[in-house]
Amino acid sequence: MSSDPADPEFRPHRVVVLALDGLLPFELGIPHRIFGRPKDARGRHLYEVVTCSIRPPGPVETDADFTIQIENGPQALATADTVVVPASYELGPVFEEGVLTDELAAALAHIRPGTRLASICTGVFVLAAAGYLDGRPATTHWAETDQLQRLFPKIDVDPNVLFIDDGDILTSAGVAAGIDLCLHMVRRDHGTAVANEIARLTVVPPHRDGGQAQYIQRPLPEPQLATTTAARAWALGRLHEPIQLRDMAAQESMSVRTFTRRFREEAGVSPGQWLTQQRVERARHLLESTGLSVDQVAQQSGFGTAQSMRQHLQTLLGVTPTAYRRTFRAGEGRERSTGSGPGHYGGVGAVR
Repeated sequence: MSSDPADPEFRPHRVVVLALDGLLPFELGIPHRIFGRPKDARGRHLYEVVTCSIRPPGPVETDADFTIQIENGPQALATADTVVVPASYELGPVFEEGVLTDELAAALAHIRPGTRLASICTGVFVLAAAGYLDGRPATTHWAETDQLQRLFPKIDVDPNVLFIDDGDILTSAGVAAGIDLCLHMVRRDHGTAVANEIARLTVVPPHRDGGQAQYIQRPLPEPQLATTTAARAWALGRLHEPIQLRDMAAQESMSVRTFTRRFREEAGVSPGQWLTQQRVERARHLLESTGLSVDQVAQQSGFGTAQSMRQHLQTLLGVTPTAYRRTFRAGEGRERSTGSGPGHYGGVGAVR
Protein backbone atom coordinates (compact mmCIF):
# COMPACT_ATOMS: atom_id res chain seq x y z
CA MET A 1 0.00 0.00 0.00
CA SER A 2 1.61 3.23 -1.14
CA SER A 3 1.01 6.92 -0.64
CA ASP A 4 -1.75 8.63 -2.61
CA PRO A 5 -0.21 10.26 -5.75
CA ALA A 6 -2.89 12.94 -5.54
CA ASP A 7 -1.81 13.74 -1.99
CA PRO A 8 1.94 13.18 -1.63
CA GLU A 9 1.79 14.08 2.07
CA PHE A 10 -0.56 11.19 2.81
CA ARG A 11 1.03 7.96 3.97
CA PRO A 12 -0.74 5.21 5.88
CA HIS A 13 0.67 4.35 9.28
CA ARG A 14 2.73 1.17 8.80
CA VAL A 15 2.13 -1.59 11.35
CA VAL A 16 4.60 -4.48 11.23
CA VAL A 17 3.57 -7.64 13.09
CA LEU A 18 6.39 -9.92 14.22
CA ALA A 19 5.53 -13.60 13.72
CA LEU A 20 7.53 -15.90 16.01
CA ASP A 21 7.61 -19.69 16.02
CA GLY A 22 4.89 -21.11 18.25
CA LEU A 23 2.63 -18.13 17.60
CA LEU A 24 -1.09 -18.22 18.27
CA PRO A 25 -2.89 -17.71 14.94
CA PHE A 26 -5.75 -15.87 16.63
CA GLU A 27 -3.42 -13.26 18.11
CA LEU A 28 -1.45 -12.91 14.89
CA GLY A 29 -4.67 -12.01 13.11
CA ILE A 30 -5.81 -9.33 15.58
CA PRO A 31 -3.67 -6.46 14.23
CA HIS A 32 -4.68 -7.29 10.65
CA ARG A 33 -8.36 -7.35 11.59
CA ILE A 34 -8.36 -4.10 13.59
CA PHE A 35 -5.80 -1.98 11.72
CA GLY A 36 -6.77 -3.30 8.30
CA ARG A 37 -10.25 -1.74 8.35
CA PRO A 38 -10.03 2.01 9.15
CA LYS A 39 -10.33 4.36 6.17
CA ASP A 40 -10.44 8.11 5.83
CA ALA A 41 -13.22 10.15 4.21
CA ARG A 42 -11.66 9.51 0.78
CA GLY A 43 -11.66 5.75 1.26
CA ARG A 44 -7.91 5.48 1.83
CA HIS A 45 -6.64 2.94 4.33
CA LEU A 46 -5.26 4.68 7.40
CA TYR A 47 -2.95 1.77 8.21
CA GLU A 48 -0.80 -0.61 6.23
CA VAL A 49 -0.29 -3.94 7.98
CA VAL A 50 2.69 -6.16 7.18
CA THR A 51 3.78 -9.42 8.80
CA CYS A 52 7.41 -10.42 9.11
CA SER A 53 9.57 -13.18 10.55
CA ILE A 54 12.93 -13.04 12.31
CA ARG A 55 14.28 -15.14 9.42
CA PRO A 56 14.16 -14.83 5.63
CA PRO A 57 10.69 -15.36 4.11
CA GLY A 58 9.34 -18.84 4.70
CA PRO A 59 7.14 -20.96 6.97
CA VAL A 60 6.61 -20.14 10.64
CA GLU A 61 5.33 -22.75 13.06
CA THR A 62 2.15 -22.07 15.02
CA ASP A 63 0.68 -23.69 18.12
CA ALA A 64 -1.92 -25.28 15.84
CA ASP A 65 -1.61 -28.12 13.32
CA PHE A 66 -0.56 -25.81 10.47
CA THR A 67 2.25 -23.45 9.57
CA ILE A 68 1.99 -19.93 8.14
CA GLN A 69 3.97 -18.73 5.15
CA ILE A 70 5.51 -15.34 5.94
CA GLU A 71 6.58 -13.25 2.97
CA ASN A 72 8.79 -10.69 4.77
CA GLY A 73 12.04 -11.04 6.67
CA PRO A 74 13.21 -8.97 9.68
CA GLN A 75 14.22 -6.05 7.46
CA ALA A 76 10.52 -5.08 7.40
CA LEU A 77 10.87 -3.98 11.02
CA ALA A 78 12.99 -1.05 9.84
CA THR A 79 10.00 0.32 7.91
CA ALA A 80 7.55 0.23 10.83
CA ASP A 81 5.78 3.11 12.51
CA THR A 82 4.37 0.59 14.97
CA VAL A 83 5.68 -2.90 15.76
CA VAL A 84 3.29 -5.44 17.31
CA VAL A 85 4.63 -8.60 18.97
CA PRO A 86 1.91 -11.26 19.50
CA ALA A 87 2.31 -14.16 21.90
CA SER A 88 4.29 -17.30 21.23
CA TYR A 89 4.46 -20.63 23.06
CA GLU A 90 8.06 -21.19 21.96
CA LEU A 91 9.93 -18.22 23.38
CA GLY A 92 12.52 -20.50 24.98
CA PRO A 93 15.23 -18.50 26.81
CA VAL A 94 13.20 -15.30 26.41
CA PHE A 95 10.46 -16.69 28.66
CA GLU A 96 12.60 -18.96 30.81
CA GLU A 97 15.68 -16.78 31.40
CA GLY A 98 14.72 -13.32 30.20
CA VAL A 99 17.35 -13.18 27.44
CA LEU A 100 17.03 -12.82 23.68
CA THR A 101 18.35 -15.38 21.25
CA ASP A 102 20.99 -14.04 18.86
CA GLU A 103 18.55 -14.40 15.98
CA LEU A 104 15.81 -12.44 17.74
CA ALA A 105 18.22 -9.75 18.92
CA ALA A 106 19.48 -9.28 15.36
CA ALA A 107 15.91 -8.94 14.10
CA LEU A 108 14.93 -6.37 16.75
CA ALA A 109 18.01 -4.33 15.91
CA HIS A 110 16.22 -3.30 12.70
CA ILE A 111 13.63 -1.31 14.68
CA ARG A 112 14.22 2.42 14.35
CA PRO A 113 14.38 4.64 17.46
CA GLY A 114 11.03 6.25 18.12
CA THR A 115 8.99 3.38 16.69
CA ARG A 116 5.84 2.67 18.70
CA LEU A 117 5.98 -0.81 20.25
CA ALA A 118 3.10 -3.00 21.36
CA SER A 119 2.75 -6.54 22.66
CA ILE A 120 -0.13 -8.96 22.95
CA CYS A 121 -0.10 -11.40 25.87
CA THR A 122 3.35 -13.02 26.35
CA GLY A 123 4.80 -11.01 23.48
CA VAL A 124 5.72 -8.62 26.31
CA PHE A 125 8.59 -10.95 27.27
CA VAL A 126 10.29 -10.08 23.98
CA LEU A 127 10.05 -6.35 24.66
CA ALA A 128 11.21 -6.90 28.25
CA ALA A 129 14.20 -9.04 27.27
CA ALA A 130 15.21 -6.35 24.77
CA GLY A 131 15.32 -3.80 27.61
CA TYR A 132 12.50 -1.63 26.33
CA LEU A 133 10.45 -1.90 29.52
CA ASP A 134 12.99 -1.18 32.26
CA GLY A 135 11.52 1.31 34.70
CA ARG A 136 8.14 1.28 32.95
CA PRO A 137 4.70 -0.23 33.64
CA ALA A 138 3.61 -3.32 31.71
CA THR A 139 1.13 -6.17 31.81
CA THR A 140 0.61 -9.61 30.33
CA HIS A 141 -1.72 -12.58 30.78
CA TRP A 142 -2.56 -12.85 34.48
CA ALA A 143 -1.13 -16.38 34.60
CA GLU A 144 2.32 -15.09 33.55
CA THR A 145 2.62 -11.83 35.48
CA ASP A 146 4.58 -13.44 38.33
CA GLN A 147 7.09 -14.85 35.84
CA LEU A 148 7.41 -11.48 34.13
CA GLN A 149 8.05 -9.73 37.44
CA ARG A 150 10.55 -12.38 38.58
CA LEU A 151 12.61 -12.17 35.39
CA PHE A 152 12.40 -8.40 35.08
CA PRO A 153 12.27 -6.78 38.52
CA LYS A 154 12.82 -3.30 37.01
CA ILE A 155 9.37 -3.46 35.36
CA ASP A 156 6.26 -2.27 37.20
CA VAL A 157 4.04 -5.25 36.40
CA ASP A 158 0.29 -4.76 36.83
CA PRO A 159 -1.63 -8.08 36.75
CA ASN A 160 -5.10 -6.55 36.84
CA VAL A 161 -5.45 -4.38 33.74
CA LEU A 162 -6.44 -5.33 30.20
CA PHE A 163 -3.75 -3.14 28.70
CA ILE A 164 -1.32 -0.36 29.55
CA ASP A 165 -0.54 2.63 27.36
CA ASP A 166 2.79 4.11 28.37
CA GLY A 167 3.08 6.41 25.38
CA ASP A 168 5.44 4.81 22.89
CA ILE A 169 5.14 1.33 24.43
CA LEU A 170 1.85 -0.49 24.98
CA THR A 171 1.30 -3.92 26.48
CA SER A 172 -1.82 -6.04 26.83
CA ALA A 173 -3.11 -9.00 28.76
CA GLY A 174 -3.95 -12.33 27.15
CA VAL A 175 -5.52 -13.08 23.80
CA ALA A 176 -8.73 -11.02 23.48
CA ALA A 177 -7.11 -8.13 25.35
CA GLY A 178 -5.09 -7.70 22.16
CA ILE A 179 -8.33 -6.57 20.53
CA ASP A 180 -8.85 -4.03 23.32
CA LEU A 181 -5.31 -2.77 22.85
CA CYS A 182 -5.50 -2.42 19.07
CA LEU A 183 -8.87 -0.65 19.28
CA HIS A 184 -7.33 1.68 21.84
CA MET A 185 -4.49 2.52 19.46
CA VAL A 186 -6.97 3.27 16.68
CA ARG A 187 -8.90 5.45 19.12
CA ARG A 188 -5.69 7.17 20.13
CA ASP A 189 -4.65 7.76 16.52
CA HIS A 190 -7.98 8.66 14.94
CA GLY A 191 -10.58 9.18 17.63
CA THR A 192 -13.51 7.38 19.21
CA ALA A 193 -15.80 7.43 16.18
CA VAL A 194 -13.33 5.54 13.99
CA ALA A 195 -12.54 3.00 16.73
CA ASN A 196 -16.22 2.45 17.50
CA GLU A 197 -16.95 1.77 13.85
CA ILE A 198 -14.19 -0.85 13.70
CA ALA A 199 -15.54 -2.39 16.91
CA ARG A 200 -19.01 -2.62 15.37
CA LEU A 201 -17.63 -4.26 12.23
CA THR A 202 -15.69 -6.72 14.40
CA VAL A 203 -18.75 -7.33 16.62
CA VAL A 204 -16.91 -6.54 19.84
CA PRO A 205 -17.50 -3.83 22.46
CA PRO A 206 -15.53 -0.65 21.74
CA HIS A 207 -14.49 -0.56 25.38
CA ARG A 208 -14.60 -3.47 27.81
CA ASP A 209 -15.48 -2.75 31.40
CA GLY A 210 -13.10 -3.81 34.12
CA GLY A 211 -9.71 -5.46 33.93
CA GLN A 212 -8.43 -9.00 33.70
CA ALA A 213 -8.81 -9.50 37.45
CA GLN A 214 -12.41 -10.45 36.74
CA TYR A 215 -11.18 -13.45 34.70
CA ILE A 216 -8.68 -14.92 37.11
CA GLN A 217 -10.91 -17.08 39.31
CA ARG A 218 -14.29 -17.14 37.63
CA PRO A 219 -14.65 -16.14 33.98
CA LEU A 220 -18.45 -15.72 34.19
CA PRO A 221 -20.97 -15.26 36.97
CA GLU A 222 -22.66 -18.47 38.04
CA PRO A 223 -25.70 -19.09 35.79
CA GLN A 224 -28.12 -19.18 38.70
CA LEU A 225 -27.13 -15.73 39.91
CA ALA A 226 -29.00 -12.63 38.77
CA THR A 227 -26.93 -10.22 36.71
CA THR A 228 -26.59 -6.44 36.71
CA THR A 229 -27.09 -6.07 32.96
CA ALA A 230 -30.46 -4.32 33.22
CA ALA A 231 -29.09 -1.80 35.69
CA ARG A 232 -26.21 -0.94 33.41
CA ALA A 233 -28.53 -0.50 30.43
CA TRP A 234 -30.80 1.68 32.57
CA ALA A 235 -27.86 3.85 33.65
CA LEU A 236 -26.49 4.23 30.12
CA GLY A 237 -29.82 5.70 29.06
CA ARG A 238 -29.61 8.49 31.64
CA LEU A 239 -25.93 9.28 32.11
CA HIS A 240 -26.81 12.99 31.96
CA GLU A 241 -28.90 12.64 35.13
CA PRO A 242 -27.79 12.12 38.75
CA ILE A 243 -27.67 8.37 39.35
CA GLN A 244 -27.70 6.94 42.84
CA LEU A 245 -26.39 3.51 43.73
CA ARG A 246 -29.71 2.62 45.33
CA ASP A 247 -31.51 3.45 42.08
CA MET A 248 -29.26 1.07 40.12
CA ALA A 249 -29.77 -1.65 42.72
CA ALA A 250 -33.54 -1.15 42.50
CA GLN A 251 -33.46 -2.00 38.79
CA GLU A 252 -32.36 -5.51 39.76
CA SER A 253 -34.51 -5.70 42.94
CA MET A 254 -31.35 -6.16 45.02
CA SER A 255 -30.07 -4.59 48.19
CA VAL A 256 -27.29 -2.06 47.67
CA ARG A 257 -24.80 -4.40 49.33
CA THR A 258 -25.73 -7.40 47.14
CA PHE A 259 -25.84 -5.29 44.00
CA THR A 260 -22.43 -3.77 44.66
CA ARG A 261 -20.86 -7.20 45.21
CA ARG A 262 -22.55 -8.70 42.15
CA PHE A 263 -21.64 -5.70 39.99
CA ARG A 264 -17.96 -5.93 40.90
CA GLU A 265 -17.96 -9.66 40.20
CA GLU A 266 -19.36 -9.07 36.71
CA ALA A 267 -17.72 -5.81 35.66
CA GLY A 268 -14.46 -5.92 37.61
CA VAL A 269 -15.01 -2.41 39.00
CA SER A 270 -17.42 -0.76 41.42
CA PRO A 271 -20.65 0.81 40.13
CA GLY A 272 -19.21 4.26 40.81
CA GLN A 273 -16.04 3.56 38.86
CA TRP A 274 -18.08 2.12 36.00
CA LEU A 275 -20.31 5.19 35.86
CA THR A 276 -17.27 7.44 35.69
CA GLN A 277 -15.82 5.39 32.83
CA GLN A 278 -19.08 5.59 30.88
CA ARG A 279 -19.36 9.33 31.43
CA VAL A 280 -15.81 9.85 30.27
CA GLU A 281 -16.61 7.87 27.11
CA ARG A 282 -19.74 9.98 26.55
CA ALA A 283 -17.72 13.17 27.04
CA ARG A 284 -15.07 11.97 24.60
CA HIS A 285 -17.70 11.29 21.97
CA LEU A 286 -19.35 14.68 22.42
CA LEU A 287 -16.04 16.54 22.37
CA GLU A 288 -15.10 14.82 19.13
CA SER A 289 -18.39 14.86 17.26
CA THR A 290 -20.21 18.03 18.34
CA GLY A 291 -19.63 21.74 18.72
CA LEU A 292 -21.12 21.81 22.22
CA SER A 293 -19.32 23.98 24.73
CA VAL A 294 -17.31 22.31 27.48
CA ASP A 295 -20.04 23.25 29.97
CA GLN A 296 -22.70 21.65 27.77
CA VAL A 297 -20.62 18.49 27.31
CA ALA A 298 -20.17 18.29 31.08
CA GLN A 299 -23.94 18.53 31.57
CA GLN A 300 -24.85 15.98 28.91
CA SER A 301 -22.25 13.46 30.06
CA GLY A 302 -23.39 13.67 33.68
CA PHE A 303 -20.44 15.45 35.29
CA GLY A 304 -22.54 18.49 36.11
CA THR A 305 -19.75 21.04 35.93
CA ALA A 306 -16.88 21.66 33.56
CA GLN A 307 -14.48 21.55 36.50
CA SER A 308 -15.64 18.06 37.50
CA MET A 309 -15.33 16.79 33.92
CA ARG A 310 -11.90 18.40 33.56
CA GLN A 311 -10.66 16.62 36.69
CA HIS A 312 -11.90 13.23 35.51
CA LEU A 313 -10.50 13.58 31.99
CA GLN A 314 -7.20 14.76 33.38
CA THR A 315 -7.06 11.76 35.72
CA LEU A 316 -8.13 9.10 33.23
CA LEU A 317 -6.79 10.44 29.94
CA GLY A 318 -4.05 12.83 30.98
CA VAL A 319 -5.57 15.75 29.02
CA THR A 320 -8.04 18.58 29.52
CA PRO A 321 -11.34 18.68 27.56
CA THR A 322 -10.03 21.52 25.42
CA ALA A 323 -6.80 19.68 24.62
CA TYR A 324 -8.72 16.49 23.84
CA ARG A 325 -11.04 18.30 21.43
CA ARG A 326 -8.09 19.96 19.73
CA THR A 327 -6.38 16.58 19.32
CA PHE A 328 -9.42 14.67 18.08
CA ARG A 329 -11.40 17.01 15.87
CA ALA A 330 -14.35 15.20 14.33
CA GLY A 331 -14.38 14.66 10.60
CA GLU A 332 -10.66 14.73 9.99
CA GLY A 333 -9.36 11.74 8.05
CA ARG A 334 -5.70 11.98 8.87
CA GLU A 335 -3.43 10.74 11.60
CA ARG A 336 -3.70 12.71 14.78
CA SER A 337 -1.41 13.16 17.73
CA THR A 338 -1.74 11.08 20.87
CA GLY A 339 -4.95 11.65 22.75
CA SER A 340 -4.33 9.40 25.75
CA GLY A 341 -1.24 10.56 27.51
CA PRO A 342 1.53 8.32 28.82
CA GLY A 343 0.40 6.18 31.69
CA HIS A 344 -3.12 5.53 30.36
CA TYR A 345 -4.39 2.21 31.69
CA GLY A 346 -7.19 0.23 30.06
CA GLY A 347 -9.71 -1.66 32.13
CA VAL A 348 -9.64 -1.67 35.90
CA GLY A 349 -6.39 0.30 35.94
CA ALA A 350 -8.15 3.22 34.33
CA VAL A 351 -9.76 3.99 37.68
CA ARG A 352 -7.22 4.85 40.30
